Amino acid sequence: MNSELVVDVQPSEISIALLEDKKLVELNHESREESFAVGNIYLGKVRKIMPGLNAAFVDVGHEKDAFLHYLDLGSNFNTLYQFTTQILSDRKKVPAIQKIKLLPEIDKSGSINDILKTGQDILVQVAKEPISTKGPRLTAEISIAGRFLVLIPFADKVSVSQKIRTDEEKMRLKQLIQSIKPKGFGVIVRTVAEDKKVAELDNELRILVKRWEESVVKIQQTKGVSLILEELGRTVGIIRDLFNINFKSIYVNNPEIFTEIKDYVDLIAPERKDIVKLYKDEAPIFDNFGITKQIKSSFGKTVSFKSGAYLIIEHTEALHVVDVNSGNRSKSSGGQEGNALDVNLAAADEIARQLRLRDMGGIIVVDFIDMHENENRQKLFDRMRDKMADDRAKHNILPLSKFGLMQMTRQRVRPVTHIDIEETCPTCFGTGKTKPSILFTDQLESKIDLLVNKLKVKEFILHLHPYVEAYISRGIISMKSKWKLKYGRGCKILASQQIGFLQYKFYDKKGIEINLQEEIEKFA
Repeated sequence: MNSELVVDVQPSEISIALLEDKKLVELNHESREESFAVGNIYLGKVRKIMPGLNAAFVDVGHEKDAFLHYLDLGSNFNTLYQFTTQILSDRKKVPAIQKIKLLPEIDKSGSINDILKTGQDILVQVAKEPISTKGPRLTAEISIAGRFLVLIPFADKVSVSQKIRTDEEKMRLKQLIQSIKPKGFGVIVRTVAEDKKVAELDNELRILVKRWEESVVKIQQTKGVSLILEELGRTVGIIRDLFNINFKSIYVNNPEIFTEIKDYVDLIAPERKDIVKLYKDEAPIFDNFGITKQIKSSFGKTVSFKSGAYLIIEHTEALHVVDVNSGNRSKSSGGQEGNALDVNLAAADEIARQLRLRDMGGIIVVDFIDMHENENRQKLFDRMRDKMADDRAKHNILPLSKFGLMQMTRQRVRPVTHIDIEETCPTCFGTGKTKPSILFTDQLESKIDLLVNKLKVKEFILHLHPYVEAYISRGIISMKSKWKLKYGRGCKILASQQIGFLQYKFYDKKGIEINLQEEIEKFA
């Protein structure tokens, strides 16, 4: 299996697509202004204690107070709080974690009232990003993730991933980490650490400890609620979690992010830094790799997957519902039962992909086509588990119920990815009536004339629907060529699959969209 990462950097957001054998399996959008990412560590202030929920609301700088449940305090909260208080009371001296005496663990069945008080300053980490009307969800069990290891301050335990295959390798890694880790830290050994040499693990462990020490210094320097340690950007975070020998290429269309990614790959796998490539073509990067088309076909309420069969995907506040339909698919030689099994197995493959692609979390209920033979029901259950094995999010799958429903839960740490693939007509706005389409090119030329001659914008890029771009490019002396002669070489026209029919967008040379109405108002 060949994996590719394609990164589309725009002024307001970064979109990251993961392809496996050219097929889109994950899509992430990261706002360039968003600061409340999973993994960020904050010095927060307790705003309100909720005894009925056994939880507290904490101010971390978000418009909505963040939620911290008692069970998310972590067993060593008392030691962490003592350490934080010591730092804030003496801003000149940095206490060594190795000399901190571990206090007794908190009672797992205790009350939030016994631990926290309103106005208290505490160190917390974002466990879930803000979703819908809810603020971030927090944990006080601080951890700093690396590629091979996860560092946990104020713990002394070494845990090894259960996905590592052999007991001998688990024992080797556990003994190795215990011999090199500093006192006062716990470590979780991730699956990708399998067969790694001590030098690689020791190097990463030093980097993680250094990040912790830098965050301690920042606590000393801060006043009030503030960000203490920022998680790596989602692009680098995805590379950190997914990077393996199957990665063949990482394409990015922005020089700054290209440098950031290349430096990180050089750090974790210097022999493979050349797989990071800067995309320089004029066509939109997602169009070039066929991602836009896959997005348009994979999102939305109805998703086709095999020989006329399709899924209906509905989202509610409480859960996600998926209905499997055979559509106009022809019957298989195995009769109704064989046909149902064939469709259900293919549906399981697509559902596993859709869960990753949309990052659907919480409760998911799938209504498969009814099957009566227990052997076939077991085959479907096994197929779903196999296909979900590559999913990084924690999940739990139950066998089919007697009604043919499969229930599962999937870890939700971010809002579900929603992309509206339906296009509103830009000329009629849903009324059903438009100006004559043959005049569309005249309208375009008048907009170009306005930009060049009135607003004095000499260099710009005009994005059009591929059909329209093909129309103005036809002929030996095309309309496109005439416009370039008339308005200058700074006039570039590109086809974009993200643009609706009879829609257009102008961008300046830096890639920032030009709002013609705003520009006209400025000029006036």
